[in-house]
Amino acid sequence: MTSTTPTIQFFAGIFEELSNVSLRREVRTDKRIVMFQFNQLRAIEGFTSFTKQSLNSLLLTDEEGEISVTPSSTRFIFGGDEGDELKGVECQFEVERDDHWERFMRFMHRYAEANGMEYGER
Repeated sequence: MTSTTPTIQFFAGIFEELSNVSLRREVRTDKRIVMFQFNQLRAIEGFTSFTKQSLNSLLLTDEEGEISVTPSSTRFIFGGDEGDELKGVECQFEVERDDHWERFMRFMHRYAEANGMEYGER
């Protein structure tokens, strides 16, 4: 079996670097909510202004294959002197099925290990 480095992509061939991830469970509905945070996005670095092309699909790839995720929300955080400097992006999605959650967590453990990230609970 070949080992594939875990990757995250909004657009094919443009690999993003995850800065942080937050996992929550909605008490009322029992839905699991994942919040990915990126300090920068390579997918939009080439653009001088925000384009209409939305980040409506996220592709997570590892040795088990691909996971296609549709974010429920994507938030761009701007700052800097002019307020037009991209400071980060938050991308949120929900995982309802247990088998999907288990598969996502296997991906996250591989991604964290490959990128020197640590899992911690607050």
